[in-house]
Amino acid sequence: MPRVIHLDTSFLIRAGVRGTAEDHVLRRWRGKGTRIAISAIAWAEYLCGPLSKQAVESAAELLGEPRAFDALDATLAAHLFNASGRRRGTLPDCMIAAIAMNAQAPLATSNRADFERFTSVGLVLA
Repeated sequence: MPRVIHLDTSFLIRAGVRGTAEDHVLRRWRGKGTRIAISAIAWAEYLCGPLSKQAVESAAELLGEPRAFDALDATLAAHLFNASGRRRGTLPDCMIAAIAMNAQAPLATSNRADFERFTSVGLVLA
């Protein structure tokens, strides 16, 4: 089991609903001591809500400080965007994937189709 797993926005949203598959998986990871993290990009998407104050506080406590998007991430995100066809609306996914890849962490997502195109260049999906 990886020491840290990055969450995509979709996974975090669904994990916040008790009884979902994502909720069960997240509880299992936490029970095994796996650290859960998120990129600043996915965190910003999550905060666009709608969310209760309690949901935001619980997620913030679980995740800690989001991982910032830096120049190395920007370079990789641009490569992913260009290599995957420069599709409109996909840059945030490229940014989220780049941060997870540079952190050497698998990415947990509920929208696997959005991220599977990056597995051939090194993204590991949890």
